[in-house]
Amino acid sequence: MLFDSFDLVSALATLAACLVSMALLLAVSQQLWQLRWTATRDKNCKLPMPKGSMGFPFIGETCHWLLQGSGFHASRRQKYGNVFKTHLLGRPLIRVTGAENVRKVLMGEHTLVTVDWPQSTSTLLGPNSLANSIGDIHRKRRKVFAKVFSHEALESYLPKIQQVIQESLRVWSSNPEPINVYRESQRLSFTMAVRVLLGFRVSEEEMRHLFSTFQDFVNNLFSLPIDLPFSGYRKGIRARDTLQKSIEKAIREKPLCSQGKDYSDALDVLMESAKENGTELTMQELKESTIELIFAAFATTASASTSLIMQLLRHPPVLERLREELRARGLLHNGCLCREAELRLDTIVSLKYLDCVIKEVLRLFTPVSGAYRTAMQTFELDGVQIPKGWSVMYSIRDTHDTAAVFKDVDAFDPDRFSQERGEDKEGRFHYLPFGGGVRSCLGKQLATLFLRILAIELASTSRFELATRQFPRVVTVPVVHPVDGLKVKFYGLDSNQNEIMAKSEELLGATV
Repeated sequence: MLFDSFDLVSALATLAACLVSMALLLAVSQQLWQLRWTATRDKNCKLPMPKGSMGFPFIGETCHWLLQGSGFHASRRQKYGNVFKTHLLGRPLIRVTGAENVRKVLMGEHTLVTVDWPQSTSTLLGPNSLANSIGDIHRKRRKVFAKVFSHEALESYLPKIQQVIQESLRVWSSNPEPINVYRESQRLSFTMAVRVLLGFRVSEEEMRHLFSTFQDFVNNLFSLPIDLPFSGYRKGIRARDTLQKSIEKAIREKPLCSQGKDYSDALDVLMESAKENGTELTMQELKESTIELIFAAFATTASASTSLIMQLLRHPPVLERLREELRARGLLHNGCLCREAELRLDTIVSLKYLDCVIKEVLRLFTPVSGAYRTAMQTFELDGVQIPKGWSVMYSIRDTHDTAAVFKDVDAFDPDRFSQERGEDKEGRFHYLPFGGGVRSCLGKQLATLFLRILAIELASTSRFELATRQFPRVVTVPVVHPVDGLKVKFYGLDSNQNEIMAKSEELLGATV
């Protein structure tokens, strides 16, 4: 019995010694990891490095980031300030918040900083993508892409976008069960990208296959760059290769683009614009540009669409004010969108309250957190040095959340963007849902057009209500979206509902 007790005590002592040794080893390795990155400071600059933690060796703080979402950045910002260092997705970076700090980064393109994406993102998007281009190549490609989103081009896309949205809303309304708005918004934005922007004529089965493959591509776009058989990075590569094969087939089967000013789709505009600028896109360039066009119109648009519907559900008076504006412009009559009044781009842009609603959705629920740059030379931000060679990520969402120009920042208040209040007019870089500088999002006009048409159709042709007891929690990785989707029951406006809405209009008119 004595020997048994001795053996137990010995085993416990050995276990305790092992645990202490492991803890010491972890602490020492973590300290060495911190020193390894501290040593990269520019010794010719007297300013200190940004505060922050580099996490654990090799994995850094990636796990904390994935688990905490936006709470990760908020907690670090509160602890270390608007400029702090961390280690995410296999590389060190400095995260930047605040209008003045972001302005210096964005306006320093090609002098202080240059574009820099995580390795997984850069590889999956491809070397010919606009996102990966730099210098003169970027300027030339941006010029080619600019025509895709010109006023003339947007005007030609408008009826097709409206048709795709109307078809989706009819399907949603005919479903006896509640729909998952986020998932269906993904399908809607993907359909818009494939059929409107690209003009691909694919079957429903091919569309489902493309959609599933593209989801795999997007879900692994910001993965750790570990090339193992079951890694997210490898899944992303396989999805990209499958997409490129399908896209090449669709491009070769695509009808020739129309001539002159009336283009059939954005891909036609892109190819024609490239020719006008003295180049002709290779098949590989076309495939990468196509994936980039889909990506630009997919995840962020689905995120913003879901946020728009959620806010209209949360704030019925906002929805009613949208209807009032449509009625005042002759676009809504007897509870229906007036089909005799052609929905034109100029008309949509002139809807001021609708513009305020879209801006507020994008302020409070900016789909993309920010973007990456690399310091081309050491420079100063907020009293600390940004050493040459370090990655810099400027935060759009955090900048919106901390901007002093916005009053009651957590409230959904479209009127903050009204001409009378104009809270966004006080500073150019306090509000930047589409970035800024020479790399601002070229597709911002298309994205806002899509959201405006969706809002118009929702206000004029749909009745909808939350199908759960409470609104779902919203997470921010990889884009803003509700956990487990947003369950909503849609109802089409039948004749009885139209009559009710018409009477409401008469009463409103009488009170006015």
